[in-house]
Amino acid sequence: MEAASPSSQCSYSYEKYKETADWLLTQTERRPKVAIICGSGLGGLAELLDDKTIFPYKDIPYFPTSTVQGHAGQLVFGKLQGCECVCMKGRFHFYEGYDIQTVTFPVRVFFLLGVEILIVTNAAGGLNDSYSVGDIMLIKDHINMPGFAGQNPLCGHNDARFGVRFPCMSDAYDRELRVLSKQAAKEQGCDSFLQEGVYCMLAGPTYETIAESRVLQKLGADAVGMSTVPEVVVARHCGMRVLGLSLITNKVVTDYESSERANHEEVLRTTEHRAQDLQRLVSHLVTKL
Repeated sequence: MEAASPSSQCSYSYEKYKETADWLLTQTERRPKVAIICGSGLGGLAELLDDKTIFPYKDIPYFPTSTVQGHAGQLVFGKLQGCECVCMKGRFHFYEGYDIQTVTFPVRVFFLLGVEILIVTNAAGGLNDSYSVGDIMLIKDHINMPGFAGQNPLCGHNDARFGVRFPCMSDAYDRELRVLSKQAAKEQGCDSFLQEGVYCMLAGPTYETIAESRVLQKLGADAVGMSTVPEVVVARHCGMRVLGLSLITNKVVTDYESSERANHEEVLRTTEHRAQDLQRLVSHLVTKL
């Protein structure tokens, strides 16, 4: 049973997903109903779990490994406010060299574990002029730019055991979960920096040019990043409910006279500053599910 590497171009069979899920089910008594994917620098969410069982990605059959700073590479099972959860400390990205099926591999494993709700978090650049660094954006919709170029995780054979051939995406981000998130934010004193908007995914690893940023604004994007959308597509294909949260870690440069430049270190610094607020929000939200 070999782990996937960035150069792998495999298309996984149902049997491989099930083999991974069955292995995990034999290694832990946990039966999670909520899965949380932690974005850059947001792995602290996993530290909130009680009675933790931790699996390094490299030990899990067929599981990819994360290569990005700020992504620890661990699958953590445990209880969050009494709710059975599984948490990914570090996700996989298209820009690491993984194909789109490998990026989304864990989501179908979660489905076979019995997960019903997926919470995805990410660090994102703010495109909306009214956003401030440190804001948390509830994702209400997305723009799948790699999908426009044919990089959709559902391309190829459709296995009806996971979902239908042509899944709807107009309701990708669960409205009820967004309402509960707003309530949780108000109760936790986070509503002053809570936004709601559209997330746009680019393939990366380069940050956006000024011209590209202006195009994305015209398309209606409020924030931009390099992840999340493929996992959401697969989760919805499997019938999971999805909540997405973007931490606005930098303002996207849209002015040719600006001397500011996006960099990953700034992203991690901002994430460290606001991560506890995001953790409080998610932790309190889980009590409402």
